[in-house]
Amino acid sequence: MDGQQAAGRAARILMASIWPAFVMAGVLEGLVFSVIDPQDLHWFGGEAIEWSRSAIYSVSFLIFWLVTTIACSMTALLVQLPDHEEPGRRSAPNWPR
Repeated sequence: MDGQQAAGRAARILMASIWPAFVMAGVLEGLVFSVIDPQDLHWFGGEAIEWSRSAIYSVSFLIFWLVTTIACSMTALLVQLPDHEEPGRRSAPNWPR
């Protein structure tokens, strides 16, 4: 595999990870903040977080997005087959590469 193919493969993995992670970050945001009021959040030491609601929503969305992107990327990388398959090894047709 040459450099251009590797870059294309990496771009496909990245895009296949970012979009579902974006959607799931929105779902997580809705689930978490339907139960928790952002003004009731406290730092680890017990001091209240004095940010606006929209700042808390934004930062938490970005954190959810980052974590789910990492999880999606790891999954996409783990399902990749090696470039050179072993002789006699069978794989399903159209298996992700």
